[in-house]
Amino acid sequence: MKKYQFLSFKTADIGDYLKVFACTAVMSQPIMSLVMDIRQPAHTQDIFGLLYNLVKYTAPAFIFGILYTTTRTYDLENHFLYNKYLRNNWSNLFVPTIWWTLIYLLGMPWEQQVNKYYNFPTFCWQFINGNAAPHLWYNTMMLQFIILMPLFWAISRYVGTNIKRGIIIAIVTFILYFTWLWFYDTYVFHGIHQNDWYLLDRAFISFFIYGVYGVLAWQLRDYVNAFFTKFWWLLSIIFIICFIWTNLELQSFGHPINFNNAPYYKPSMTLYSLAVIALIAAFCLHQVKKNSQTSLKIFHFLAIYAYRAYLSNVFWNQLVWRGLNMSFHAHYHPFLTFFGTWIFTWCLSFASAYLLHLCWTWFKENKLVKISFLFN
Repeated sequence: MKKYQFLSFKTADIGDYLKVFACTAVMSQPIMSLVMDIRQPAHTQDIFGLLYNLVKYTAPAFIFGILYTTTRTYDLENHFLYNKYLRNNWSNLFVPTIWWTLIYLLGMPWEQQVNKYYNFPTFCWQFINGNAAPHLWYNTMMLQFIILMPLFWAISRYVGTNIKRGIIIAIVTFILYFTWLWFYDTYVFHGIHQNDWYLLDRAFISFFIYGVYGVLAWQLRDYVNAFFTKFWWLLSIIFIICFIWTNLELQSFGHPINFNNAPYYKPSMTLYSLAVIALIAAFCLHQVKKNSQTSLKIFHFLAIYAYRAYLSNVFWNQLVWRGLNMSFHAHYHPFLTFFGTWIFTWCLSFASAYLLHLCWTWFKENKLVKISFLFN
């Protein structure tokens, strides 16, 4: 399977495709919530429930993609320097997170979740716990994977290209993760600790299966890529079955449709997410096999800015929603309003991520920001 080696860093790999798909899909979720906040008839709610479950793979795909690309990068370099890795991610991930969290807390305080800050300690708590905006819980979770990267690098080194070790790690991870799902379903999801243990949804353990499988997907790429390419039809069947399963679960709660009843932490959603990840990977491999350079370069370019675009998406959808009075239009044209806001948000999010990157690069190169060393 040499044709799937992704030796060039100027074109996309599976991780890049996953990041772009995940970022694009996740931008739709808060917009759906805005549309659903306006009382919608039952049949409209049902359709939005279907759409919500359709894109409910985003956090797993992003984690899988990050670990896949990171493992690939350092595996080809054949060494991993933790200090250098943290320095790179400080400017690429941590700094944008800090700035955007401040923007939400100070500029859009109504976007806070669960509680509101009322003094400096509560401000700091909202800052770090992911409640500053509806999507920032993900940052709290994802940055844990960045800090814990030596653990995943150790797994990568242990497995190498040994298929037996890889299968053992995959099975053990699967058993541990599904044990965690049972615990979460019993005690947290509509359980006795639903309100006081809710922060477990952003602990790395709730997504570690996707990180481990991302590592294995690169190290065992000869076998994994061949399976994805040959059995994409089987993956499609699993995708359809799991999609139906997740929707039956959501519908069982009745109306009004509540998106909180469609969490990631269920067997149905886990298998669905893995099926979607595998299908996106198969699509990427198809593009590589065809040598579709234009597509590969576009996905690679977008993947570079996907995380920063994700950070800003709620900011932009709020401006679009309020500035164009979308709540009024959502009464009469909920789906047109949804797709229009989604497109506007996507364009503004990626454009701002790219332009802010250019501006910051220019500032650093011209030494106009004397404290720039604090952020690099």
